[in-house]
Amino acid sequence: MKEKLLAYINENLNKSGVLSFKRAKYDVDHARCLSSAKLEEMESVVDRSYGVLGDFEAADIETFINDNKEDKFQKLLFKYIDDKGLKDSDVYKKVHIDRRLFSKIRNEEYHPSKETVILLGLALELNEKEFDEFITSASYSLPKNNVYDLIIRFCFVEGIYKIKKVNELLDSYNCKLFSY
Repeated sequence: MKEKLLAYINENLNKSGVLSFKRAKYDVDHARCLSSAKLEEMESVVDRSYGVLGDFEAADIETFINDNKEDKFQKLLFKYIDDKGLKDSDVYKKVHIDRRLFSKIRNEEYHPSKETVILLGLALELNEKEFDEFITSASYSLPKNNVYDLIIRFCFVEGIYKIKKVNELLDSYNCKLFSY
């Protein structure tokens, strides 16, 4: 299994996304070294290139946010639980999530951590496509530019849902483990 994981990681890290990511990091680091006058000059160029936001009302932004905000994560979580014929307790106990935390997740105002979303995805035994939709609904992603995210994605591709197995794969690449 580890050989298959290594091939998967190498295949995905060698795509152009990693180079773009490293270039963007260089650009950010380089910008930190610039003087404030130079940064202001660059900002005015950006404003002319992309258009200045100009005058706007705070109410306009608030209306835009309220009209476009989606609370899909909780709806999708409980849809998957129902579709798979599970009880809430089956899900949170399987991945050692505290009952109180799971209760907070029921509240649409609560935003779970990426780790919690991954653990819930493992508990629900989602396939890769379902998990992509699930993690996106919580405003996260598993980009293919780092080993940790590739290992997590690999687990959903291969149907590896036991935390112990996932941790073994993460540990083999010195990545942060799930605590349980």
